[in-house]
Amino acid sequence: MSALLAYHVALLGRSQRWLAPGILYAVFLAVGVQGGQPVLDSLAYAAAALLPVAAWLVRICATNEPPAARSCSAAAVGPGRAHLASLLSAFLAASALGVLAVLVVTVISDGVSTNGRLPVARVPASAAGLIAMLVSALLGTAVGALTNWPLLRSAGKSVPTMLLAALLLLVTTGSPAQSALTDLTTGSREGVVPWPLGALAGAVGAAVAAVWTACALSSRRG
Repeated sequence: MSALLAYHVALLGRSQRWLAPGILYAVFLAVGVQGGQPVLDSLAYAAAALLPVAAWLVRICATNEPPAARSCSAAAVGPGRAHLASLLSAFLAASALGVLAVLVVTVISDGVSTNGRLPVARVPASAAGLIAMLVSALLGTAVGALTNWPLLRSAGKSVPTMLLAALLLLVTTGSPAQSALTDLTTGSREGVVPWPLGALAGAVGAAVAAVWTACALSSRRG
């Protein structure tokens, strides 16, 4: 499995298809995160922007292989395991973007509350930001797994459904993504670093269920 995962990570890197979501994410951060802003608010913005980018990376990894190469991978390890490796490679790429974003945002932001009156420790804030990034990466992976091959094969249906699902996860009350972002912004107003572990648990459950469904269907549909 590790060799197959390394193959998909290398395939993603060599394809350069990751440049589009990577550049888009950088633009989002450049526009929405400015030096001197409250660190928790900036981390919440960065985490929100990561979710649709993670879903986009899943679409890239799920469709990156030519049909002949996909058939060879499926014949060697099974369709389910082959598809799992592609989803994991997208999750790792999204997580790497999230970690990089947390480092940049923590450095350029101010360790203060929203009103600037209360101090906010940078190290705990960055840890909370990493949790929020992980929530977004997991949910983005779940969205991508359920809105691309093998569930949806047409790009005309897949892409709008993927974007709509990502948006709903960010704004719907009770969603792990919305919960994590609310924790960060509320903590910024109160000057208290939150620990969105409940949101992380929900995101893990959703991602596991979505990935299992996609891999099971890939085994049946070939």
